[in-house]
Amino acid sequence: MNYDFLSNNKVYLCGEVVSKPVFSHEIYGEGFYELSLSVPRLSGYCDVVPITISERLLTDDNFALNKKVAVKGQFRSYNKIIDNKSRLLLTVFVREVVEVDETQNPNVVEILGYVCKPPIFRTTPFNREICDVLLAVNRAYNKSDYLPCIAWGRNARFIKSLAIGEKVVVTGRIQSRDYQKHTTDGDIVKTAYEISICKIQTTKECETGDNEVIEA
Repeated sequence: MNYDFLSNNKVYLCGEVVSKPVFSHEIYGEGFYELSLSVPRLSGYCDVVPITISERLLTDDNFALNKKVAVKGQFRSYNKIIDNKSRLLLTVFVREVVEVDETQNPNVVEILGYVCKPPIFRTTPFNREICDVLLAVNRAYNKSDYLPCIAWGRNARFIKSLAIGEKVVVTGRIQSRDYQKHTTDGDIVKTAYEISICKIQTTKECETGDNEVIEA
């Protein structure tokens, strides 16, 4: 395996288990389960982040409800057919269960990816600048993960000018956001997951050591 594919997508999460493991799928006889972690922000709000973990890492009830755990892995996307439509779903694929470190930021994601759609820039009614961008991150076996990201302020202004194919390095956190969706059966509450960008650089800036683009 080319281990560069491990270094271009890295996640560390530390939070409380808020759902029981549910069987997801099996690959070559190895079962994988899905559950969610509640990860706190400095503001006191908690992001509820879905994770996927091998049965080989689920030992001795180490992911019991309300237990605090820490994991390392990758933020991944996959398509799943729901109501006869293909949906892009996001999850943290756990590679390692580690010791809880209370001194460490509980929610860190670092990715190296490519802009794969034109960024969408907008301002709020309170004139706050926001930009959404979708990044493609290469994975082993000719696969890619498509990860939605959001930025504010100076980062948003920087991102809106990026061209499709631009290679960037992003540091931030995984956030969950509830929203209402209008359907024929009425409004329903759904949850979106995205990377909240703290820092973004082009690879050229990384090579020159230019760290001008920081959190707004």
